[in-house]
Amino acid sequence: MPRPTKRVVVSGIGPITPFGLGIEPLWAGLAEGRSMLGLAPTFDSSGFPCPFVGAIAPDRFEVKSVVPKSYRKGTKVMSRDIELAVGAAHAAMASAAIVTKSHEPPDGRVTIPPDRFGCHIGAGLIAAEENELTTALATAAEPDGRFSLGIWGAQGMQNLTPLWMLKYLPNMLACHVTIIHDCQGPSNTITCAEVSGLLSMGESMRVIERGDADACISGGAESKVNLMAMLRQHFAGRTPHCGGAVDPATIVRPFASDAMGCPTGEGGGLLIVESEESIERRGTKAIAALEGFGASQSVCTDAAGIQPDAQGVEDAIGAALEDARADIDSIDAIVPFGTGVPALDSAERQGIARIFGPRTRSIPIVTITPSIGNLGAGAGAVAACVAVECLRRQVLPARLNAQGVADLDANAVPARSAALNRVLVVLPSFGGQNGAIVLGKAS
Repeated sequence: MPRPTKRVVVSGIGPITPFGLGIEPLWAGLAEGRSMLGLAPTFDSSGFPCPFVGAIAPDRFEVKSVVPKSYRKGTKVMSRDIELAVGAAHAAMASAAIVTKSHEPPDGRVTIPPDRFGCHIGAGLIAAEENELTTALATAAEPDGRFSLGIWGAQGMQNLTPLWMLKYLPNMLACHVTIIHDCQGPSNTITCAEVSGLLSMGESMRVIERGDADACISGGAESKVNLMAMLRQHFAGRTPHCGGAVDPATIVRPFASDAMGCPTGEGGGLLIVESEESIERRGTKAIAALEGFGASQSVCTDAAGIQPDAQGVEDAIGAALEDARADIDSIDAIVPFGTGVPALDSAERQGIARIFGPRTRSIPIVTITPSIGNLGAGAGAVAACVAVECLRRQVLPARLNAQGVADLDANAVPARSAALNRVLVVLPSFGGQNGAIVLGKAS
């Protein structure tokens, strides 16, 4: 069956990162080579081997400032992940200059019909707020203080707030965003760890290509800045053992021989993915073209779990290039995950090398995790936002920390101008899923 020919573009980007809300603070921080890693602002993280996180300070983002007044009560049932998605959607909509009914346009003009506006958001493993959960858990103890599942089932869980689950279901990110922005078109939630945002963009791309929507809010968001998420990442061996005396800006060293892991972070990004016809009807311009998408699943070799591998990365890149009808010489830069976790770095560098061969050493690599940490389900969408901005500005941001990387153009370097027509974004995930997109310069 021939592939649909409807051209899909990006008309707006809305990253939310430790630098703040929107592309301007993120780009300024990356271009200047700054890192926002530091101690957790809302709890004591000093007991962890790596006490640093990529957190969004309260003065950089407040969810009540980005929702309509009529929806302020809804913020009471928003987990941190939902708040991040709502903030990112607000920034993306403003970037794309889209007006929806829910924003009560003064002239009554809605730029995209609600039933032609979709939403696909990648979500992670939402961690319940510690105080909220432990207050209820404490009521399910035996007389000797031990936790009892029997007491928990009989009465302990009754002490959770009645709307508790509505804060922690992964589809609630898309739920709140679609209500606020009146998206009545195709909607879906993808939960595939760090690659969720890219897979969501691929879903939006296909929905638009087949004519089921004119535009979609697409991307992902997650907060791993909490005790439960930090514990999971620590026990999985993904965070560095660095202590609190080191400069957190020096910790993450993507693809370096002395790489030792990546702190957790919070954030994500939502983009407006739109058909070219819709852009023309609205009388505005695209900021990038979404030319190709590919995905793959790494092979599970043992019962311990699925690990990222080079074959999976290679397959995802190859599928994206084929979908974009792009050859390897047309890719001018690559935005990988680049976590500094040795196993994941190895899968990425080998997968990239299998596709690009001798060109591998000369294609500029854009690394952003040293500045913001591992954003989980939001990582791929932030990478996509950065790639779009690289194409728009014709500039590559600074790279931090890595030295002595011989097989990739990934060593530390200041921001610099570059001729960019196509940028590849590729992410493996710790769950074995892989995704890649090809973004092109706007015509």
